[in-house]
Amino acid sequence: MGHTQDITPPRDPDVVNRLVDTPRGGRAGGEPGDTVLLLGGARSGKSTLAVDLAKRFGGAVTYIATAEPGDDEMAARIVNHRRQRPSQWTTVEEPLDIATAIGEVPPGECVVLDCLTLWVSNLLGDGVTSAEIYDRAADTAAVAATHRSPVITVSNEVGSGLVPTTNLGRVYRDVLGGVNQIWADATDRVYLLVAGRALELSRLTGSGGLGL
Repeated sequence: MGHTQDITPPRDPDVVNRLVDTPRGGRAGGEPGDTVLLLGGARSGKSTLAVDLAKRFGGAVTYIATAEPGDDEMAARIVNHRRQRPSQWTTVEEPLDIATAIGEVPPGECVVLDCLTLWVSNLLGDGVTSAEIYDRAADTAAVAATHRSPVITVSNEVGSGLVPTTNLGRVYRDVLGGVNQIWADATDRVYLLVAGRALELSRLTGSGGLGL
């Protein structure tokens, strides 16, 4: 159990302030809310930043968790994540049908989805094909884009490490990379986190240039 202790580092408030205060068109009223995707490796600060951003929202928050306590270590990790969240937030544990979970969140309530990484793993473990996962990702991202308050999504970037030694590992790496691209295409802002620092990623235009 020594590996499951909470080692979350202190946050740099400047990172949160820059993300929250950057104007993106001022969505309000009955219009869809801003969508944010936070990508990064393990312990890069993704989940902590997602919680910080949702706290700054100032209203009700629903936290959709895709993790399942498959063993003692994962169960302890889930407990640590819960401790980081305000007790008044609503937590929905949904390992597979996140589109329905997002759709059932009341308008005006911020959503934190943590995370696509385990969602893809759960679907593959449930026998869902890669093609169907891509379809579900597109449909779910569309649901998130129409929600009437911010949706903050967390996912891992797993394509920068060693090539997995098993076929399943390579399939997982490739499918998650595809899902991240699908989600990013439907998202207003995408950030890559490294060591608790966030870098905004530019959108590519149809002609292949950067959308600056």
